[in-house]
Amino acid sequence: MSKFATATKRLLLGRPFRSDRLTHTLLPKRVALPVFASDPMSSVAYAPEEILLVLSVAGASAYVYSPWIGLVVALVMIAVVASYRQNVRAYTSGGGDYEVASVNHGPGWGLVVGSALLVDYVLTVAVSISAAAANIGSAIPFVATHKVQFAVLAILLLAAMNLRGVRESGTAFAIPTYAFVAGILGMIVWGAFRTYGLGDDLRAESAGFELAAEEHHLAGLAFAFLILRAFSSGSAALTGVEAIANGVPAFRKPKGRNAATTLLLMGMLAITMFLGLIFLADTTGAIMAEDPERQLIGAPEGYEQKTLVAQLAGAVFAGFPPATWYVIFFTGLILVLAANTAFNGFPVLGSILAQDRFLPRQLHTRGDRLAFSNGILFLSGLAVLLVIVFEAEVTKLIQLYIVGVFVSFVLSQSAMIRHWNRKLADETDAAQRRRMRRSQAINTFGLVMTASVLVVVLVTKFLAGAWISIVAMAGIYAVMRGIRKHYDRVADELKEEEGEQVTLPARNHAIVLISQLHRPTLRALAYAKATRPDVLEAVTVNVDDLETRKLVDEWNRRKFSVPLKVVESPYREITRPVLDYVKRVRGDNPRNVVTVFIPEYVVGRWWEQVLHNQSALRLKTRLLFQSRVMVTSVPWQLESSKRASTRADRAQPRSVVGDVRRGFADGQHPDGGRPARDRQETGR
Repeated sequence: MSKFATATKRLLLGRPFRSDRLTHTLLPKRVALPVFASDPMSSVAYAPEEILLVLSVAGASAYVYSPWIGLVVALVMIAVVASYRQNVRAYTSGGGDYEVASVNHGPGWGLVVGSALLVDYVLTVAVSISAAAANIGSAIPFVATHKVQFAVLAILLLAAMNLRGVRESGTAFAIPTYAFVAGILGMIVWGAFRTYGLGDDLRAESAGFELAAEEHHLAGLAFAFLILRAFSSGSAALTGVEAIANGVPAFRKPKGRNAATTLLLMGMLAITMFLGLIFLADTTGAIMAEDPERQLIGAPEGYEQKTLVAQLAGAVFAGFPPATWYVIFFTGLILVLAANTAFNGFPVLGSILAQDRFLPRQLHTRGDRLAFSNGILFLSGLAVLLVIVFEAEVTKLIQLYIVGVFVSFVLSQSAMIRHWNRKLADETDAAQRRRMRRSQAINTFGLVMTASVLVVVLVTKFLAGAWISIVAMAGIYAVMRGIRKHYDRVADELKEEEGEQVTLPARNHAIVLISQLHRPTLRALAYAKATRPDVLEAVTVNVDDLETRKLVDEWNRRKFSVPLKVVESPYREITRPVLDYVKRVRGDNPRNVVTVFIPEYVVGRWWEQVLHNQSALRLKTRLLFQSRVMVTSVPWQLESSKRASTRADRAQPRSVVGDVRRGFADGQHPDGGRPARDRQETGR
């Protein structure tokens, strides 16, 4: 990597962390709450609004059902939070729903959960960022007219922050998260006090408008379907709960108990804010239209419908604009940061799936800052694609949302019931059995509630876009199955048979590729001789008669002991004639091998690589696919590479044995980082 690229990387990400510093990145509860619970807490900013938008189809009279829908959503959230508190105590390795389903239902169902969660995490980022663009656009018209650009920039910024490490991103997100909670709770409390304590009549800016129904004759099953659809949209408030179950390894010890406590705090805050906003919407008479231009009667010319939170803040804090701006600002900010829940959940789940060989192994490794960098980059790329395709519209994206998370909810809770059944079969202590029965009852209640919601979501949202999520889940499932089959097939091919003997080659025919006589060529010849092959020859490809004759004359003049073979190339190719010649000398004997020595330049600047080694690179790539052919690169360091190496050595002192024992962190020595032998030579 060039010096400029390295400097840029260090500026953006910071210095790399040693592997033994992993324990220092673990999170206390006060930091874990904004890291893992920002999504469910922030979803209260758009979930009540989505309920009103769906009900607006039947007119303002349907708003009377919004508090009851909100209560049912809150009941489901209580069931989910209580159920997941059992999950995080029983399974602390970080597999979350994937591990629970795999252990109790089998790997196939675990993979269904894994594919569902991967889809849900990508949608979490897209929906949260799009909702942030809408909320900030309520106060800043420029953002409203450039939502896609804002969303893409926000996703890239979040990715960069998470690449710096989990603890660093959590610390940065803690203040905005707690500021948002304080703002929403303060608005709810002040609104309730003004309404019931002071007797003020709070009115939202849209309260004076008339809401025209898009469907005037909704009744019976059609109206029930509308209520269920509003309920399914409001259930978006439950997303993100599973992220804590997947992120248990990031908690400080005792991990299970700390994760359960964080879940409880998250549930209490989210339910309070969710119901409080619905209460304020009902109190202020706020109107949210799915199609403002056609449905809002009495609105002024060019009226831009603000988000529900913006309207409520304007009504509650009327006459005090700083408070209104505070709520709008931190709501938009927390919706951006809410995507951080997915940035912590997706890479961890991807790492576990990669460890189980269902995803590429690159997703299992940690980056410089001990974060799963490849997973973060993969998630951000998919989220950017979704935002662009759906134009950062929450109403479009919300139809795809929550299908995946409720699939994982249902399979996780049913798996936990089987988990407790197995535990009960072996447990004889009466007190322990009572606790297990209580936990099993909680998971059973959670299963009933989440299964009911899943059915409602599938029925009401399938044609509206939920089918896209289902197709995506099926596609990811099939891809992960294919990856696992590939890894299994490779493992079978590489497995050593018991008693298998390694057969030595009967004949090694060595070839040194020559383009001209210079120092790299002489080094390659010397190294090839040192390997003592059965046959050694130099080979050049004739692409220019004059140059080839000069090379042959010089070769003969210097009387090399190695014969020079000229391979003709009438079409001036290099790769194909070499491949054909290698095949001929290799022959049909399965114990014959050919070793090809290729002199190469080592350069220190990125643009120099473009000017050198291109023919060698193409040739090596093709030779690697030939059986019984070994390829050996013989490097020659140019002056620029030596200077780059010297600069790197100065910038990065070398560690020596005993550094950690002597208290030198990251290989830093008090004498500038010179090796022990250098210090001994100078008498130190």
